[in-house]
Amino acid sequence: MVDGHGERIETYEFQEVRGVGRLRENRLQRKWEHGEPALGCWLTVPSSFSAEILAHAGFDWLCVDLQHGVIDYAQMVGMLQGMSSIDVAPLVRVPWNEPGIIGKCLDAGAYGVIVPMVNTREEAEAAVRACRYAPGGARSYGPLRAAYSAGPDYFSSANTGVRCIIMIETAQAVDDVDNIVSVPGVDAVYVGPADLSITLGLQPGADNPDESFSSAVRRILDACHRHGVVPGIAGNARTAPKRLEQGFLMVEVASDSALLAAGAARALAEVRPGTDPAAQAAYL
Repeated sequence: MVDGHGERIETYEFQEVRGVGRLRENRLQRKWEHGEPALGCWLTVPSSFSAEILAHAGFDWLCVDLQHGVIDYAQMVGMLQGMSSIDVAPLVRVPWNEPGIIGKCLDAGAYGVIVPMVNTREEAEAAVRACRYAPGGARSYGPLRAAYSAGPDYFSSANTGVRCIIMIETAQAVDDVDNIVSVPGVDAVYVGPADLSITLGLQPGADNPDESFSSAVRRILDACHRHGVVPGIAGNARTAPKRLEQGFLMVEVASDSALLAAGAARALAEVRPGTDPAAQAAYL
C-alpha cells in the first residue's frame, strides 16, 4: 500500500493460526486416563515466580486459589504464565459458581476450574455450562491468552480438554451426591474436608477421626466410582498417603504458604536452639 506522498506503508493482515486441532497435552488428564493418581500443590501466595518454582518441582497439577488465597485476577494470570514452561496442569479455584469468573479464568489459560460449594444437581449443571461452549454449554468465546498458551486451535478441543471439577464439601451435598456427580460434563469431584467437617458439626481440618466424616468420604468415593467421575480431595503430605490408599486420583500434597512457613521454621531451628519447627504444623 502507498500513502498520498508516495511512501510505501507496510500492512499486516491478521490470520488465525491453525494447528493440529488439539490442546497442548493436559498432564492431569493423562494421569486420569491411565488410572494413575495426580499429585498437586495449592497456591495462595500471589507470585508468578513461586508458581514457576513449584511447577518445576514435579507436581502433576497446581491450583491458584482465588477463593481463599490473597490473589487477584491479574496476579493469577502471571502465575499461569509462570507455570507454562513445563507440562504441569494449571488449575484455578474460582471464588464462586458464577459463569463470568469461570469463563474469564479459562480464557486466561486455566486447564480446569475447581468450583466451590456445589450442593445441588442444578448447581453442578450450572458449573458445566460455564465451562463448555455451545451446544454443550453457554461459555462465551474469547480465549485471549488460552489460544496462545494451550495451543493454536483452542476452540476445537476446549470442550473436551477443559476440566470441570466441582467441590463436594457440605453435608447437604453428600446427601445428594449421586444426583450431583451424575451430571454429564462433571469431570471430577474435589472434596473440601474443612467445610465438610464444619457442616457435620466437627472442627475444621484436613482429616477427622469422627465416623460421620469417614462415612461421608466413603459415600463420595463410591458415588464417583459408580458414575465414572474422578475423585479428588484437599489435604497435605500427612493425609495424602491415606487418600491414595482410599482410591483418590487427585490429591493435594502441599500448599505454597505451608511449605514456606515450615521450611522457614526448620531452617531457623537448625541455628537457633529452642526453636520448635513443629510450631508451624498447624499451617500444613
